[in-house]
Amino acid sequence: MNRRIALGRWGENYAAGYLQERGYAILTRNFRTAHGEIDLVAQHGERLVFVEVKTRSSVAFGYPEEAVTPHKRRHLQAAALLYIEEQDWDGDWQIDVIAIISAESAANPRLEHFENI
Repeated sequence: MNRRIALGRWGENYAAGYLQERGYAILTRNFRTAHGEIDLVAQHGERLVFVEVKTRSSVAFGYPEEAVTPHKRRHLQAAALLYIEEQDWDGDWQIDVIAIISAESAANPRLEHFENI
């Protein structure tokens, strides 16, 4: 497995743990559609939360959250709507971004949670 993929998987696991510590239930990981993939689907109270996780080992090429462009947001929304339709969800929902800067072995990663983008 290449280093970029390993870092991405580590970031998704770290983000899932962060969410679970805050009372989110992780329902699905890596939900794939023709519009792209949603990293995490969680439920927090009565709300469904679609989470895009962006992990970088440094900011040399920009902050991870900057990779969630308007184009990417449209794809996330289309994928979320497919999930909602498949699951027959009839409640509130939102799309969040979790941005992580860290090497896999770092003791204190920087994590920022952007809610309802």
